[in-house]
Amino acid sequence: MEKKRLVEKDPALKKDDLIVITGGGGFIAGNLALYFKNKGFTNIRAVDKKPLYEWYLQIPGVQSLSLDCSQENNCHRICEGAVEVYNLAADMGGMGFIESHKADCMLSVLINTHLLLAARDAGVGRYLFASSACVYNGERQSSPDVTALREEDAYPALPEDGYGWEKLFGERMCRHFHEDYGLEVRVPRLHNVYGPHGTYDGGREKAPAAICRKVVEAELSGSGAIEIWGDGLQTRSFTYVDDTVEGLLRLMESDVREPLNLGSSQLITINRLVDIVEAIAEVRLERSHVLDAPLGVRGRNSDNTRIVSLLGWEPSIPIEEGLVPTYAWIRAEMVRSGRYAPVTG
Repeated sequence: MEKKRLVEKDPALKKDDLIVITGGGGFIAGNLALYFKNKGFTNIRAVDKKPLYEWYLQIPGVQSLSLDCSQENNCHRICEGAVEVYNLAADMGGMGFIESHKADCMLSVLINTHLLLAARDAGVGRYLFASSACVYNGERQSSPDVTALREEDAYPALPEDGYGWEKLFGERMCRHFHEDYGLEVRVPRLHNVYGPHGTYDGGREKAPAAICRKVVEAELSGSGAIEIWGDGLQTRSFTYVDDTVEGLLRLMESDVREPLNLGSSQLITINRLVDIVEAIAEVRLERSHVLDAPLGVRGRNSDNTRIVSLLGWEPSIPIEEGLVPTYAWIRAEMVRSGRYAPVTG
């Protein structure tokens, strides 16, 4: 059956329009749902395959569904009546997880495929696919003194094996669903998002959360030591979750259909990241380096020329500022869990 449709400018989002957010039990999607709720939107549907008790944020007034979005029938169910769909669902984690679960990461292609089909069939106004900086050619990221990555640097393609290939394929799917079916698509390439209400242990955590956890462990146990993956000279840029949410919304409201970097351009080493967390915790730790740990690329940074040009904005919260609430939340969660208790003298 012919699925093409007339492409018209979408009207402004109304407070009672249905907004669907997949990956809703996760870190970024949970913060996005909370933003919409706080702004007075009344018809928000958050979806995640995890049972509700494992969600990072359960928000009163948000319809929270425990459904697997890799199943096509579930995608049609959740997209029915939706005006906007934010696809942030994926099987992913930090570098330790990505490098040891490549097949699992690739299977996330089913989520985006089935959601695109469902969004097309439901007449969804706008569809956002959360891509990743892992799509970039690895040969351009072999030095800590990396040149900031421009959107065109994803080709010729040599992305992170597994997860990066899935994201790059998802980007192309979005492009062709716009070309063939007129679906309005938005594709942010996210760069190392961190902040409160996210994974900080278990193997799926990103570097900022992992370092915060390790510093808390050292602080509470009194060990005075921290283990760092690699030599600590590898470089990254880290984006605070509030900047990420704002960027997602700005992109969704724009007419930019091509992939766009959504990341901080503040480049720091992992050793510097540890320095910052130590300063927040007011400790100084003895460091040991695990040189054979999973590391990913040697250096990665976001070139924000295009996002500034197209959206007149870029992420601006410095890592020194964003890590303060991140560390406080992780420490409180660790103490609350009962597995960690402050040393008493």
